[in-house]
Amino acid sequence: METSSNSTNSSLFRWLGLLEDYDQPSTSTLPRVITLLASALVKMIQKNEKPFHTRRNKDEEITMFHGSRAPSMNIQRYTERVHRYARCSPACFVAAFAYIIRYLERPLATSMTRRRLTSLNIHRLLITSLLVAAKFLDRKCYNNAYYAKIGGVSTEEMNRLERTFLFDLDFRLNITEEMFEKHCLMLQTQTVPCGSRKPRPVIGEITCGCQAI
Repeated sequence: METSSNSTNSSLFRWLGLLEDYDQPSTSTLPRVITLLASALVKMIQKNEKPFHTRRNKDEEITMFHGSRAPSMNIQRYTERVHRYARCSPACFVAAFAYIIRYLERPLATSMTRRRLTSLNIHRLLITSLLVAAKFLDRKCYNNAYYAKIGGVSTEEMNRLERTFLFDLDFRLNITEEMFEKHCLMLQTQTVPCGSRKPRPVIGEITCGCQAI
């Protein structure tokens, strides 16, 4: 007999589009998780790039995920592109969201620097986290060279990004059922980390500030 909790989870997963058969993806309907993930990431970027945070962002850690300028393709289109060509399961987008947050929250060697999601690093972090998620979760996955073409980087850079990302996560790729559900709820309610212990709901229309990859 299905419990109330399981029933709620199934409804949430179905609403997000996580219960589709990704081996035979629908060409007419984009899983809702794609749009919600892009929306959540944009909100995080907009918060970090507000003029109020300009001085504080000087302590931001610069990593190999940073580009010299923001890509021309916005996050919504970029996320849809990866979904269209990588054909990874919708659950990978939830896992990628969890990995990115885990990466950003990882303690650094010095308290003087911080990791922030910005328009300069989101594209490389997203394609890398999705590659890692697909390898860990899916039965079938394209190789790094294919993901590099999708993401707009060289195969050599894709390899370096993956290796760096894995070490930064301490190879902690496992996501418990509770953690997976937590991130699904965050996407559903558009609640994203805001630097405090208690998450804050993010509301409003989505307007991407990305200019250029």
